[in-house]
Amino acid sequence: MDRVNITAMEPLHVPAGDAELDDISFDLIQKAARLSGNLRPEIQAELGRLVRSMNCYYSNFIEGHYTHPREIERALHQEFSKDAGQRNLQKEAIAHIALQVKIDSGSDESSWPASEEYIRWLHREFCEQLPRELRIVKSRFTGRELEVIPGEYRAEQVDVYRHVPPAPHELTAFMHRFEEAYSPSHRSKTQLLLSAAEAHHRLLWIHPFLDGNGRVVRFMSHAILLRLGVGNSLWSVSRGLARNVDRYKDLLGAADAPRRNDLDGRGALSLEALKNFCRFFIEVCIDQVEFMASLLQPAEILRRIELYVTDEVAARRLPRGSFEMLREAFYQGAVPRGRAPEITGYEERRARETVSVLLERGLLRSDGPRAQVSLGFPEQVLERWLPALYPMDAPREARVAQ
Repeated sequence: MDRVNITAMEPLHVPAGDAELDDISFDLIQKAARLSGNLRPEIQAELGRLVRSMNCYYSNFIEGHYTHPREIERALHQEFSKDAGQRNLQKEAIAHIALQVKIDSGSDESSWPASEEYIRWLHREFCEQLPRELRIVKSRFTGRELEVIPGEYRAEQVDVYRHVPPAPHELTAFMHRFEEAYSPSHRSKTQLLLSAAEAHHRLLWIHPFLDGNGRVVRFMSHAILLRLGVGNSLWSVSRGLARNVDRYKDLLGAADAPRRNDLDGRGALSLEALKNFCRFFIEVCIDQVEFMASLLQPAEILRRIELYVTDEVAARRLPRGSFEMLREAFYQGAVPRGRAPEITGYEERRARETVSVLLERGLLRSDGPRAQVSLGFPEQVLERWLPALYPMDAPREARVAQ
């Protein structure tokens, strides 16, 4: 067997002390820390459910798999399309969201997200839930149909646009080096944050799996950010990458390129291109944190809810007193049903009817007929309550080098 040259993916890190990257990394840490401070835990949990769906939508969109958020919502309620292709994409969305729930809730694999064990776990957890049709790929080299084995490194050579990843017999050595390089030991928080960007490209460079590498690397990035206390359930890097898909694609491809000259680092690959990708990745994260921070201003959310309810009351689709009930749920997080008369100003029977209408519309949620109620964010109000969270129309198709 040929000797494996694991230095082919060096450099693995941007040299310490890069002032620009350190500054924007610190900026991200500071802004992310402030994101959820004004929201009740119950509101954060409900918004987290929406962001997981958003993350799924955008991550699949990067792959060229378009599943509109309302189709994802239907799938979560076991309402599937009659079209086989769309039904498979809905099941793919369920698998994606189920895996992110495990990551967000801390019930994921305990090892560091850039470890071989964790990366294999991500691939296995996701791919095991996919319909078999989505686990069949066609080899560009032989033309044969191949089945993706969940959690297993590929046994076939692949190419990714202009890049030819390591041969199958080299993958174990490269992944060992990858885990060693991106271990959290003896590194500062800023360095670890930067390593999330570095590892994002280098895992795609290795391309360890026959298929599913793109989703695995975005899950890995999300998990690293979460472990660092920078990521949380209220924002998604996938949204930013998808909205800048062409630049994402270009910078990934550029970072595959060899060192250009003696001023471009000392490794086999371009240090400058790696720095450019890292800068882009961190800036995308900052942009998404800022977007969600602006969207989730409590006063603005309540203003948008009040405008919506005013229109619905005028059209006689909601009873008067609805906004007062929703406002209380927003401020308190969870509200006992027995407080409905006090909040709405109605006698008990009419107050119960108001709560029932709000529950039926999904504007309030509850775990049972006598349980407290909390604010809901059903799909049909998102355009009014959380504008620009999702695109309302089908975007152009796009694919990113994975």
